[in-house]
Amino acid sequence: MIKQIFITGTVLALCACTQPAPIATEDTPQAIDHLEYVDPFIGTDGKGKTYPGATVPYGMVQLSPDNGRTGWDWISGYFYPDNIIAGFSHTHLSGTGAGDLYDISFMPLARPFHREKTEGGPEDGTIVSRFSHQNEQASPGYYQVFLDDYGVNVELTAGLRTGFQKYQYADDATQGVVRVDLGYSRNWDKTLDTHIQIINDKTIAGYRKSTGWASDQRVFFYSQFSQPIDRYTLSTNGVKSQEQSASGENVAAEFDFKFTESNSKKLVSVRTAISSVSIENAKQNLLAEGVDSSFSQVKNLAQQAWREQLSRVEITADKDDMTQFYTAMYHTALAPRVFSDSNGEYKGPDGNIHKSEQYPRYEFFSLWDTFRALHPWKTIVEPARTRELMASIMAHYDVAGRLPVWNFQGNETDMMMGYHSVPVLIDAYFKGLLDASGEEVLAAAMQSATQNEFGLKSYQALGYVPFEERSWNVSLTLEYAFDDWAIAQLASSLGENEVYKTYQSRGQNYRNLFDPQSEFMRAKSVNGEFRRDFDPNAYHPEDYCEANAWQYSFFVPQDVTGLIDIMGGAAPFEAQLDAMFEAEQTVGEFPEWISGYIGQYVHGNEPSHHVPYLYQYVGKGYKTQKYVRQVMDELYHTAPDGLSGNEDAGQMSAWYLFSALGFYPVNPVSGEYVLGSPEVSSAKIHLENGKTFSVQALNQSKENVYVQSVSLNGQPLQQFFIQHSDILAGGSIVFEMGAEPK
Repeated sequence: MIKQIFITGTVLALCACTQPAPIATEDTPQAIDHLEYVDPFIGTDGKGKTYPGATVPYGMVQLSPDNGRTGWDWISGYFYPDNIIAGFSHTHLSGTGAGDLYDISFMPLARPFHREKTEGGPEDGTIVSRFSHQNEQASPGYYQVFLDDYGVNVELTAGLRTGFQKYQYADDATQGVVRVDLGYSRNWDKTLDTHIQIINDKTIAGYRKSTGWASDQRVFFYSQFSQPIDRYTLSTNGVKSQEQSASGENVAAEFDFKFTESNSKKLVSVRTAISSVSIENAKQNLLAEGVDSSFSQVKNLAQQAWREQLSRVEITADKDDMTQFYTAMYHTALAPRVFSDSNGEYKGPDGNIHKSEQYPRYEFFSLWDTFRALHPWKTIVEPARTRELMASIMAHYDVAGRLPVWNFQGNETDMMMGYHSVPVLIDAYFKGLLDASGEEVLAAAMQSATQNEFGLKSYQALGYVPFEERSWNVSLTLEYAFDDWAIAQLASSLGENEVYKTYQSRGQNYRNLFDPQSEFMRAKSVNGEFRRDFDPNAYHPEDYCEANAWQYSFFVPQDVTGLIDIMGGAAPFEAQLDAMFEAEQTVGEFPEWISGYIGQYVHGNEPSHHVPYLYQYVGKGYKTQKYVRQVMDELYHTAPDGLSGNEDAGQMSAWYLFSALGFYPVNPVSGEYVLGSPEVSSAKIHLENGKTFSVQALNQSKENVYVQSVSLNGQPLQQFFIQHSDILAGGSIVFEMGAEPK
């Protein structure tokens, strides 16, 4: 499935931002090609919900195949067990739980067209082609598939704001057809308005406006074919015409290309640039990336951009672990992504056009997922990029008047919960990765924390969200408390003592929902009584967000010692952790988001990602080591279903990256990384400050999962964590591994 490509000579690197390239050092390994260890098919089966198509790091374009079906399995447009393709569209989501996008769909065809009834497709069937995975391949920046029904070989690559498709028709073909379906929509997406116009015999342009997860989505496009169009047919809601333009809810076009002696290779290629602003901006995006380079040159640029991205961390491990690690690094660079055009313009959350002057504007912040590990990961390996991402969060606040919750395509979706922009910004502030002042961040954070929506009015009055008011009430209370604690730390650093006292107190609100009798966090009524008929195994009623009481009762990353105290001390806390990993799942039918579990520990969703590391706080690090390695060994693998839950814009992969290196940010604002059990044999993190932080695991093997000793820069490590500053200073951490706990 993985195609290995080596580039010789000098190539220009694609870059979405102004950050420097990774620092090269004398001891940087040069022999391996990291692309060899990335498999974009990992996560396209099972619960992963990833896509296999072509993109570049943080690219605006995700050019990937769509199977043409609606359903949970087709959230990303593509599901590995399927055997049909309905088109290749330019926008996709990586591993989310909601289906949207699939904008600007192209499909190479040969008459007669093959139609099949598909879930969510038109009544008369969807135009598709069958295909085989034997004739399909993908690697970073490249995708290829052979369409069996039409004898067409398709290759895809991408630039930052452009997609490049190459269609090789059958040797005996006398003409080829390319269909553009602007009305194509599946899952949550609904087409509102589309337009196409013929600019000249090689150029088309238009737009697609839709609603779905994001209520106001606008994608303008500008496309250039390699060959002149021989003839074309436009259709609007099924009514055909030969006019030069068409507009309506469902516009499609068929373009015929005649294969003459001048095009004896039977080849048609098309470059497409997109924009959230205008057709003219899409055109300028295309021109900015160049229209004279060949498909191979564009592919080489994309692959070189990925080589530079992946070379930030060099590891040694067995082949499967190498593939898991570098595929995880690949996935963590798919979100957020560039949203502004080459001139800096973009559609803002107010529906107006804005301009980003200093940095690109980024969108697709899946903050409920990514505040936990993805953003801390980026502060280590991509601090310059982190600065740019934080500028986008603050720019959203400047226009919308509220920090983003889950922003997407120039919209606020308010998906999930919490105000998790706050810990992400504050962590970046403490690490010196924020252009905004601390006072600006504090004002924005307090605006989010003092709203009356989302249960916050009750939360501020009662210290918790009552179950009569809304579902997810326990989760809201616990996550608000963590975010409030983060605000308190920022206020303290700024000398805002009264603000500190207020939010430090709010950070203790988790105590209001703890039931000492059951030893779980439980839903409370407005009168302060716990909900009756409590079952910690149950997923309904939904007092817990995509989880149950087991998975959320340990979500107090800001005050683990306080949680230990209210649970009765170290021994009862350890016993409750043990019970979580040993208790059976007893529900008859799982919700879609419950997967990848060990007992009641669910790794397929985010709320309990930190839980295996909590054993360290009660002196039982060997249990952390046991379960962390069990998760890595059993719940990550290299098949298409190799992710045990939604990839969620990089969070599932970020957990793996941290854990494979031997540490994890239990509290992602603390600047501390709690030790686990590394899966790699060695690693070198090439820091942007020119230094290198090394990890070494002596006596590493599948059996030697227990840490016998740890040293930092040659000195025995006395505590169970390292600091962010330890990593930035360079140096090394050495784990000595063994088969028995110590």
